[in-house]
Amino acid sequence: MLDKVVLILDAYRPDGGSFRLTELASRAGLSKTTTFRLVGDLVRLGLLEREGDRYRLGGTLFELGSLVPRRQDLREAALPFLQDLFESTRHTVHLGIRDDRDVVYLERIHGHDAVLLPSRIGGRLPLTCTAIGKALLAFSAPELADEILADPLPRLTRFSITDPLRLRTALEQAQVSGLAYEEQEAALGASCIAAPVFAGGTAVAALSVAVPREQFRPAHLAPAVRTAALGLSRTLRQPAEPRR
Repeated sequence: MLDKVVLILDAYRPDGGSFRLTELASRAGLSKTTTFRLVGDLVRLGLLEREGDRYRLGGTLFELGSLVPRRQDLREAALPFLQDLFESTRHTVHLGIRDDRDVVYLERIHGHDAVLLPSRIGGRLPLTCTAIGKALLAFSAPELADEILADPLPRLTRFSITDPLRLRTALEQAQVSGLAYEEQEAALGASCIAAPVFAGGTAVAALSVAVPREQFRPAHLAPAVRTAALGLSRTLRQPAEPRR
């Protein structure tokens, strides 16, 4: 039964949204009768919310997700550096971590005139289509990159890199410079620069700045991104104070 509940919740990946019962049943691969029974329980428990004849993820899931210790601690440590990075660039900044072959966004700060991006807090995008993802992949175990490059690469826009040799070159350049780039590969009209964040010699996250393509000046953005990533890395290396 628990497996079926997870199938229903997973049906909301990758973008959330709201669905009718028949849509949920189809996306989850379950019968309508089983879906109806389980959805009723999920609504009662606050894991789903009903709006007319449609169902969306409930607030209880958000509350529980925000309590995941590793992600919560990382986000809280990163916030001052993200705020500084936003203040110095006035463009959208992100904090992301790797989950399998995707970037999961833990935080995003943007202004009123932010460029339209597919990223959102709690959302995910392919590693290979984002600057954060490339920064994480470049400093992950080589076996992961080999595995990803051996399979067809995802395409989000016509600019997404689908040539394994070209992507490998981009990862090698990121390893040398400590910076990764993305130009309209996740969203048209947007470019991005990212730097990895380390803890104990391992890249545990990455920070990025996303700007409109016509305003993309990597040489101007790189120092601020590097400074924020290095500052957060130093903070993560410090012994944590015991929780009270």
